[in-house]
Amino acid sequence: MKITSIISFVLVIIGALVWLTVGLFGFNPVSALLGAGVIPRIIYVLVGLAGLWVLFFTLMYKPFTKVKN
Repeated sequence: MKITSIISFVLVIIGALVWLTVGLFGFNPVSALLGAGVIPRIIYVLVGLAGLWVLFFTLMYKPFTKVKN
């Protein structure tokens, strides 16, 4: 489960950077690198699933809260 969370966090960060470039510059690096078609859609689905996993992980396990002794 740890590797799933790490991969998800990395994909979410990459997705955030892609959205940053789209918002600031109107440039989509995924489409520029991979063209139009099925592969960019798969990338977007994987990033979306990673975002859902991070949301689930954060809500269920609350990794940022302090543990009381």
